[in-house]
Amino acid sequence: MLAFTFPGQGSQRPGMGAPWQDHPSFELVDAASEITGRDVAELILEADQATLTRTDNAQVATFVMSLVVLDAAERLGLEPGVCAGHSLGEYSALVASGAVDLESALHLVAERGAAMQEAAEESPGTMAAVLGLDDDGVESACLRAEGDAWVANYNGTGQVVIAGSAEAVAEAGRLAKELGAKKVLPIPVGGAFHTPMMSPARDRLRKALADVTFRDPEPVVIANVDARPHPAAADWPGLLSAQLCSPVRWRQTIEALLNEGAQTFVELGPGGVLTSLARRLIPTAETIAVSVSTPDDLQRLVEVLAGHNSILDSGADQRSGERFNMDERLVLSPAAGLFAVADGLQSLTPGRGGARDSVIIAVGDLVGHVGMTEIRSAFAGSVEGVLVLPGERVTSGQPVAWLRATEEGSK
Repeated sequence: MLAFTFPGQGSQRPGMGAPWQDHPSFELVDAASEITGRDVAELILEADQATLTRTDNAQVATFVMSLVVLDAAERLGLEPGVCAGHSLGEYSALVASGAVDLESALHLVAERGAAMQEAAEESPGTMAAVLGLDDDGVESACLRAEGDAWVANYNGTGQVVIAGSAEAVAEAGRLAKELGAKKVLPIPVGGAFHTPMMSPARDRLRKALADVTFRDPEPVVIANVDARPHPAAADWPGLLSAQLCSPVRWRQTIEALLNEGAQTFVELGPGGVLTSLARRLIPTAETIAVSVSTPDDLQRLVEVLAGHNSILDSGADQRSGERFNMDERLVLSPAAGLFAVADGLQSLTPGRGGARDSVIIAVGDLVGHVGMTEIRSAFAGSVEGVLVLPGERVTSGQPVAWLRATEEGSK
């Protein structure tokens, strides 16, 4: 099962949109600019680090970049079985699951960023990462600091973020080192996010949330507040409101994603922090994590998915030296059931000996069926191979064929 994860504020960097300028998914940037009334292209292409550090800029820029990458992944036919996002990334996850439409989510993110910027200016705060100390130890350090210091992110084993006033965070960091922390690293932000110091922003966000219609997320989204799946639309306004003043339980979220059956973790958006955290937390060699922040990363994702396909792994159709290149694409099954190959592609199924000619197809052409569900290609090009035996059971999202796409070969 694929899990889509989305990064939060802090992953942004100058020029992060440049690799996507010539990609079809970049059209979302113009749409975002029109919806928000802001020059989003300028933010992700030209803004310097100081500009992007401002909360109101960082949130819009990071959110839009995640949606561009999500759109690019969807153009490959990828569909997640479960989603989650870190802080701001939770809004990206809700868009990916269909719980919130793009326009509403953009308005919410813009309002959230502005509200948090205002709250941070009224009550300046800071954050720091505590490394090498367990959760209980960090919580104890915050309590003993006797000031405004709280745990803001449970990111992973031995990696906890604290936030609050500058003085209290410094004292909590000193106490954490006494308790055995290896390092305490300041985080260059202007606010104590995910703490009670964000209460004014929460009041403002509630009003914006009241104007949005939520739908049941499909697939399910794991919430930051309690690291639990919430399939009901009615839960999400309260969860998003509470999230502003509550710690992000990311380590527990990874555990919840695993419990939902996730085996491949795909981080969509700038940076790669969540991928690094997942690699430290996931328990087995069968579970993998991949970061996608540039178009080139899409190629690596295709290779990873192809390499973990059950047919390829079983040796049923392993061709020596076969790799997926940048002009090659996977066609994925939209449903689970028994696979039937389309007429004209039978010669490309596994186990057919001798030389096999590729078959030219157009966007929307039939590749096969899963039960009564049609499998149609999102790309034009030449089908080089079918990866599944006729009559074999496939799962939703499983690759069933691969092709060399033409330059305009996608919809």
